[in-house]
Amino acid sequence: MASQLGREWGGEMRIRALPGALMNKQDMAQMYRDYLFEEGYAPRIDNDGDVVFKFEGRTFLIIPDDGDAEFFRLAFPNFWRLESDDERKQAMLAALNVTAAIKVAKIFPVRDNMWATIELFCTPPEAFKPVFGRSLHALNSAVEQFRQSMQEPPATVN
Repeated sequence: MASQLGREWGGEMRIRALPGALMNKQDMAQMYRDYLFEEGYAPRIDNDGDVVFKFEGRTFLIIPDDGDAEFFRLAFPNFWRLESDDERKQAMLAALNVTAAIKVAKIFPVRDNMWATIELFCTPPEAFKPVFGRSLHALNSAVEQFRQSMQEPPATVN
């Protein structure tokens, strides 16, 4: 699912991980899957190597980065479909405001859908564990704030 995401985000600018982070994408996916299982989720690894799990009826991904084991990305994909150019403009403004307001959260379009992510550098890679719950909560808060903003009438400029 996310294998083409780097291209959709405008290319893949890479900063190499620090020495010692020798995990490959499969190792990272297994680490994430094991953690989620221990925490009571029912995770699975999809065909792209992303870890898929559900929380409160929503489907989330943890997207391992094969070039950077210390980069942690938690995603809520396709949570809002963009139906028109006007809606896209409103969504871009809402996304900008939410991204500025919610720490480490990013909201952005991928084709005709909106995605939300939490992105962190975790050294060592296992350092995501103590902040996972807070990250999931921040991601849900960002999505809810975006949805509320989209339900308000768009601002007009005179």
